[in-house]
Amino acid sequence: MSNQIAVLKVGLAFATVLGAFHLCWSILVALRWAQPVIDFVFWMHFMKPIVVIEPFEVAKAAMLVGMTAGVGFLMGSVFARAWNALHKA
Repeated sequence: MSNQIAVLKVGLAFATVLGAFHLCWSILVALRWAQPVIDFVFWMHFMKPIVVIEPFEVAKAAMLVGMTAGVGFLMGSVFARAWNALHKA
């Protein structure tokens, strides 16, 4: 049994999770539900909200999802390579 993990698959998994999370955030912004959500999150952490959510823009949303998916892929790939290096057979 090999302890090696597939670098591409782990990178894609991280990319999917981070990209999907930020896609959901973009949808909240588009629906104008993001401000109440972020206000609630700050309130739960005993913080006074000072963040103001800007209006939705498709280009910004696409850049957010694309960039975070790219960073997720990079993080997953680095993790998988480090795992494989530490678990050489």
